[in-house]
Amino acid sequence: MDRLPLPGGCPGLGVDLVEVERFRSSLEHGGPAFRDRLFTAAEQAECEARPDPAPHYAARFAVKEAAMKALGTGWSGGLAFTDFEVHSDGRSAPGLQLRGRAAERAREAGILAWRVSLSHTRALAVAVVLAVAGDAAPGHGGREDQSPEAG
Repeated sequence: MDRLPLPGGCPGLGVDLVEVERFRSSLEHGGPAFRDRLFTAAEQAECEARPDPAPHYAARFAVKEAAMKALGTGWSGGLAFTDFEVHSDGRSAPGLQLRGRAAERAREAGILAWRVSLSHTRALAVAVVLAVAGDAAPGHGGREDQSPEAG
């Protein structure tokens, strides 16, 4: 089935939902190797600074999965979870920075910016990620953005 284009220069949209307790269990059983495979050092520092890190890890994981969907790759194409770095301090809009193969794929797709929304309860974490391309990207004045970010 063909993907229908999204309006207004938005080539991709992704959503993901994560069960917090299931993710907490994965964090406990997987230990540091699991965290290192999925999260950058900066993401780990942000999550570990919270009284209960698990919902924050789960929300970031949901953003990464949603971003892969918005990019149209899923887990394929040599992408690593650490190619997607999520910043969220709880006071301002979350941000998404891509590096490595994910950044290359975004440039190839003409994606210049990302819009991220995330939320969590004790039970669930959810994320929605919108890829923005071309003139629809905020502040786009013909510049080449090497690492598309959301704000």
